[in-house]
Amino acid sequence: MLEQRRHQRIRFSSPPRVSIGYGGAVDIGGIENLSLSGLMVRTALELKIGHTAGCEFSLFGSPIIDVPLTVVSRIGNVYGGRFQTGPINQVVIEDAIEAALASGYASILTVNEVNGRKLVRIAGGLNNSLKNDVMHVLTRVSVDEMDLGAVTAVDANGLTLCRVATGQYGVAIGAQSPCFAEAWRRAKIPSAQ
Repeated sequence: MLEQRRHQRIRFSSPPRVSIGYGGAVDIGGIENLSLSGLMVRTALELKIGHTAGCEFSLFGSPIIDVPLTVVSRIGNVYGGRFQTGPINQVVIEDAIEAALASGYASILTVNEVNGRKLVRIAGGLNNSLKNDVMHVLTRVSVDEMDLGAVTAVDANGLTLCRVATGQYGVAIGAQSPCFAEAWRRAKIPSAQ
């Protein structure tokens, strides 16, 4: 399945905290994923689809983002919400996402078709937060190549995902950012005993 969303979903290495206010109650939850237009939030509050909740969060030191949220979906205690943003909040959200991607705290995975080949592109952190998405594209989409040119941080779990992609699924590693190229090179060098 190729990405057809209007805004890309951002995943996090550790879920940022979010304060949700609804019906006079407040809960601290976690952001499961985020886009420019909304988020998925895990909360103990019983939100109702179609209703508005207050939402306040910061992404890894960004200015506080305080924005109303229209609840649009629910799966257990995870709710999807669409932001009701103005131009200033939109800019603050964009800046916070860009900073989180640049620092490696956030990740974006997209799948595109280029010249008849399926390409998965990862930007930001390459870590375990992408495990489900990477395994989905490997097993269901049959990608040909990984573009890692926009990776800003990589950990052992991210390298393992790449080993699985190349070793078990025959996916080629294409573009590589300097930090990924160095980590990949080191991972291939046998440890000196």
